[in-house]
Amino acid sequence: MTSTRNARTLLLLPLVAALAVVHGPAQAQSLSPSLAPLATPVPAPRAAADGLSADIFYRLILGDVAMQRGETSLAARAYFEAARDARDPRLAQRATEVALAARMRGLAQESARLWTALDPTAERPKQVLTALAAGAVGKGAPDFGIDNELKARLEKLLADAALTERGAGEIFLQLNRFFGEQQDRRQTYEIVRELAKPYPKNAEAHFAVALAAYNGGLPEGSPDTIPMAAVDRALALKPDWERAALLKAELLSRRKGDDATTYLQRFVAANPEAKAAAGALAQLHVEQKRYGEARAIYQKLWDNDRNAREFEFGVAVISMQMKDWDTAEALLQDLKRANYGENGIVELFYAQVADESGRYQDAVERYKAVPEGERAWPAKLRVAAMLAKQGKVVEARKYLEDLPAVSIEQRVQVRQAEAQLLRDANDNAGAYAVLTLAIKEHPESTDLLYDAAMVAEKLDRVDEAEMRLRRVVELRPEDPQALNALGYTLVDRTNRAGEGFVLIQKANKLAPNDSFILDSMGWALFRLGRYDEAETYLRRAMKERPDAEIAAHLGEVLWAKGEMAQARDLWQTQLKANPDHPVLLETMRRLAR
Repeated sequence: MTSTRNARTLLLLPLVAALAVVHGPAQAQSLSPSLAPLATPVPAPRAAADGLSADIFYRLILGDVAMQRGETSLAARAYFEAARDARDPRLAQRATEVALAARMRGLAQESARLWTALDPTAERPKQVLTALAAGAVGKGAPDFGIDNELKARLEKLLADAALTERGAGEIFLQLNRFFGEQQDRRQTYEIVRELAKPYPKNAEAHFAVALAAYNGGLPEGSPDTIPMAAVDRALALKPDWERAALLKAELLSRRKGDDATTYLQRFVAANPEAKAAAGALAQLHVEQKRYGEARAIYQKLWDNDRNAREFEFGVAVISMQMKDWDTAEALLQDLKRANYGENGIVELFYAQVADESGRYQDAVERYKAVPEGERAWPAKLRVAAMLAKQGKVVEARKYLEDLPAVSIEQRVQVRQAEAQLLRDANDNAGAYAVLTLAIKEHPESTDLLYDAAMVAEKLDRVDEAEMRLRRVVELRPEDPQALNALGYTLVDRTNRAGEGFVLIQKANKLAPNDSFILDSMGWALFRLGRYDEAETYLRRAMKERPDAEIAAHLGEVLWAKGEMAQARDLWQTQLKANPDHPVLLETMRRLAR
């Protein structure tokens, strides 16, 4: 079976539902990236078959927005989490540099270690780690490195503030930010807990403890109920405190997303003016693919405040996800007239509307109109794809040849784009020739090696595909997508399913919730004759992403187990949405004839 599952988006991310309210700095400090982002189109660093996962996309979005607002600490954390989940050294590099700028020693160390693991040849992260080690505070002492003189000064500051009309609350709200820039998380939790003990009736004190615990400061072996208990005490003292409600929702979402949704629905109903909480609720709806409910929340927020363009933007982006092109286009035109957003963001979404709705010439003009800046380059690359979709492949290749690609990364992307044009025109041999030549120019480019492997597999040159993928794994041994691609190729195209399964297992440990890796696990288990285990993984994969190829695999497992009716129902459901999917059609022809 020739698979399409490893093909990656090369130029521009497809539309991903990724939008939430831009919270003010105070709210943002209390949230992890999954509840506090704003949509921004981000070029894929290491995209899976349909682009980045929503979770990684959200973190990139939050990082960009936080940087614009000067919240470097929040940005550094967002980039680190995106780098960790995407296994991308470029994001790890950005996380390291931003953490250094924010004076977050602990996070800078983590980011630099990740950068080194993902790109062992890079010298910069090694230099960073050496420099940080040279200035590291002592560890292992009973007080975990807490500066007693500093603690005494803060105790006096809090005591003096408690005697004033404003009280000590504001100081407690600043503690995590202050310590986050100079001490590790364990130290932060220990000192915040000690400082909060004399203030049992202060909601902000309990919140500070909850946030320190949530940020990873709990000693190993501590119960994970500690942050929830602390935030519940804060809310008991201040039931309508939105910031604490957002932190509680984030804690609940770590357990089960439905619990967080139910809680926020109740909180918003009781506090209609809680815009940040409403935005977080919309975000959860987006993650659960309940787009209509998410859009309704943004629509209501925008109706209540027509000057709040971020809500209009939210309606526009979710309308795109719902393929409501007319609504999205009208709103984006209005946002363009209002000069909303940072440079190029609205223009790029506006071009995507034409792109996704099949108006390719309009899309060409709109992509060309994206202003110079970080979004201009992916827009320029996308122009070539739009020309090719109109049958102008020769013109598209000439356009790419004339693009002023300055950096090595841009030159690689131009070759990837050219190869993709040929692949879309069913000229896989031509695409392989382009990629082979590009690899001679850039032999260490894992992106080019990966793409060449995918095309080689299409050409039934499985040995060459395996060779290229093994080189990618050599260069990025901890990259789950590379491990998965090699493992899946061995399982699907050779008689070495056991060897492939070992690689996929490693990928699954690195990215346990990746739907395509779950699919690979299921397919490998099926090839090994372990049908029940295969069904479990494939059902998990389908829950994460209802994909036609995953459905083909799950249906084949059900068929092998004698559950033919269920298999047919599953295939027919997917066939309605994907009538031309090659793997699904091949499976049905082979089994259900």
